[in-house]
Amino acid sequence: MRLGVNIDHVATVRQARLAPEPEPVAAAVLAELAGAHGITVHLRGDRRHMQERDVELLRQVVATKLNLEMAATPEMIDIAVRVKPHQATLVPEQPEELTTTGGLDVVSHAAALRIVVRSLRTAGIGTSVFIDADPAQVQGAAEVGAEAVEINTGPYADAAENARAEHRDQVAAAAEAAAEQGLDVLAGHGLTYQNVGPIAAIPTIAELNIGHSIVARAVLVGMERAVREMLALLRA
Repeated sequence: MRLGVNIDHVATVRQARLAPEPEPVAAAVLAELAGAHGITVHLRGDRRHMQERDVELLRQVVATKLNLEMAATPEMIDIAVRVKPHQATLVPEQPEELTTTGGLDVVSHAAALRIVVRSLRTAGIGTSVFIDADPAQVQGAAEVGAEAVEINTGPYADAAENARAEHRDQVAAAAEAAAEQGLDVLAGHGLTYQNVGPIAAIPTIAELNIGHSIVARAVLVGMERAVREMLALLRA
């Protein structure tokens, strides 16, 4: 299973002081040296953490896969087409949210998303959509032309211990439906060293994107060790 490391919160620490460090590019290099299969960043409209210069530098430096999470807005589409990340993941975005709170409603916005996906693919950018574990959304993602889906594991991560199995089964069902559609299946949101095991065991998921837990661990033990420890759990 592949591991994509989201380094947004390295930039969060930097922006808290508007300082030149810590440098997200350095974090990306260390994560790759430790075995990460990709680097994920979310360029938000309010630029609360990642900045355009970060995305531009990362595109030059990342040797694996640069996955740009972005809202489906004209501004972000223009940036993506210019920078050309290896993959763009379309996500919902609310100005006041602490983090992404749910999947993109592909079904309701199919006509607009079909145009966005076409623009990205024409520019040579792989396309993914972040969706809830709902077979209808999986079908919608395939119909708008996405090449991959990232299934939201937030409800699983947030559930009480006795309710997690049900949410895990929903993720597994959505992953199977996506694989049957020929989509590359990713998952992520809220995953930690403690809860990742049952999700990593789903055979149709090819990649997990994990950010906050790895960056939090890296503050204590360093980025390379934090990434290696997560990779060991994915291989268990």
